[in-house]
Amino acid sequence: MSMDKPRLQKQFEFCLEADKEKRIMRRTLLSDGRECENDAEHAWHAALMCVLLSEYSNEPIDVLRTVTMLLIHDIVEIDAGDTYAYDESAKLSQNDRELKAAERIFGILPEDQAKKLRALWDEFEACETPESKFAHAMDNIQPAMLNNSTNGRVWEENKIKLSQILERNKITPEGSKKLWDYSMNNFITPSVKNKKIIDDR
Repeated sequence: MSMDKPRLQKQFEFCLEADKEKRIMRRTLLSDGRECENDAEHAWHAALMCVLLSEYSNEPIDVLRTVTMLLIHDIVEIDAGDTYAYDESAKLSQNDRELKAAERIFGILPEDQAKKLRALWDEFEACETPESKFAHAMDNIQPAMLNNSTNGRVWEENKIKLSQILERNKITPEGSKKLWDYSMNNFITPSVKNKKIIDDR
């Protein structure tokens, strides 16, 4: 049984399990436009952005806590798969799939660490604390930056509407009004003007 395993063995088993996140492909293209990023690349990139951009948080945040949150926020997709932000039918089952995955994946760890990381994941999902709000801002702005860097190709291919992007980002300003304004003005609006995003205002 898992509970009989030594602590270090459980920790390494979780580390090895986390490697599977590298296999979960997202729709967002890498900045060179040649291939899509995977979940692990997205998590690392968002965490790095948090370190660099945390000064723009609306409220003071614990950066390490927020970085840790970002590093694990999509780990449940090892079991649940990536749910594209604009796939409305897939989003209907997303919560159930991810909750089941969280139980299994965090359950690999020693009990104290399982509770700690699961609590951070739950905090991210609830999006009520300054840290979770800023983490969501990073999670949303990172793909917008990459979509802009590839000339809005994924937005155009998926016929994404501005209203969908605004709905997806309605919580982004709660983490950082300044970074949301920058994202809107520099990543999203240019693609609207270039007709890569459908302007349905």
